[in-house]
Amino acid sequence: MLENDFFKNIDSFVFDLLKNKLSSKVLYHNYNHTVSVVEAANEIGVAEKLSDDELEILLIAAWFHDTGFVNDNENHEEESKKIANKYLTENGLDTNKIDKILSCIEATKMPQKPTTNIEKVICDADLFHLGTENFEEKANLLRAEWEQLCAKNLTDIEWFEGNNKFFADHKFFTNYAFNKLNNQKSSNWLKNQKNLRKAISKKEEQEFKLKAKKAELKRKKEKDERPDRGIETMYRVTLRNHIKLSDIADTKANILLSVSAITLSIALSTLFPKLDKPDNFYLVYPTLIFLFITVVTMVFSILSTRPKVTSGKFTKEDVESKKVNLLFFGNFHKMPLEDFQKGMTEIMNDRDYLYKSLMKDLYFLGLVLEKKYRLLRIAYNIFMVGIIISVVAFVISFKLI
Repeated sequence: MLENDFFKNIDSFVFDLLKNKLSSKVLYHNYNHTVSVVEAANEIGVAEKLSDDELEILLIAAWFHDTGFVNDNENHEEESKKIANKYLTENGLDTNKIDKILSCIEATKMPQKPTTNIEKVICDADLFHLGTENFEEKANLLRAEWEQLCAKNLTDIEWFEGNNKFFADHKFFTNYAFNKLNNQKSSNWLKNQKNLRKAISKKEEQEFKLKAKKAELKRKKEKDERPDRGIETMYRVTLRNHIKLSDIADTKANILLSVSAITLSIALSTLFPKLDKPDNFYLVYPTLIFLFITVVTMVFSILSTRPKVTSGKFTKEDVESKKVNLLFFGNFHKMPLEDFQKGMTEIMNDRDYLYKSLMKDLYFLGLVLEKKYRLLRIAYNIFMVGIIISVVAFVISFKLI
């Protein structure tokens, strides 16, 4: 029966309708679900020995029963009846059959309350997946549809509890569906109960961990902590960052030195031997410009990395007046060990002195970094501009010759 032209036209109509108008958020009640219900209805209807007229009414209702999702997902049965009534009336179907088809569509509304054999068949076909091995896959699609289309964001426990209640309230109306599907339905129900227990155990475990975490945080909060730990962390992190910046500057300077040295060696070995020939006189000035730029770049690169060490001496008066930073090696490398130890003992016993020393260390390190990066920037600018000038000079020389 499904192969005649009338049902092929219905199939084509429903396919085009759902393809063009159904929201992409409808992940379960789509064309695939419709085809599954039609096939299940045909299987159950034949097994229940429905007449040809009854089977025709059943299959038409199966094709149209969820088309209303294109207009309204909450009242889709009413919308489905409107779509079916309009299509079937326009195609000249008997009014009595149309009424029965609409009654079948209405019977699929939850909770299902079928009154005729045809309605019982379509209700079992609509929930055929409850007794199949792919129930969990179908259920996940339905859950995703609820989340996107209806904003029903259920927890795992809420979802499995809902499924559990649905299984408990549901029953197959036809003998064929009961005999074929009820055993697998029971297995699916048991698996759902198992998943529910797992979800509850997982929630209890998470609540236990959260409670333990809160207790630990409360214990730490109540525990006496050093009030200046955050300040020390700030100094430590800041000093580490400054040292990293200094390493980066030295690395950049080394790169520029290496490039300049290689360039200089190539120029000396390649260009200089040719300058003693009268024919190559036009290369003298571009070569000198090139060499001058390279040497100046190397000089600034060296200046940016050249170390500077202070005198390495301090007096007891300097320590008492808190003028010296004992945390920098340049201030104590020439002092006797005993004097240094006394100074360090003084700084460890005076928190204010310690923090001021850290401040000085940080401040002067910042000044050094500023000088490094300023010289390094000058070196890179000289190298960049010098390369351009050198190339232009060589080009002009070649053009003039």
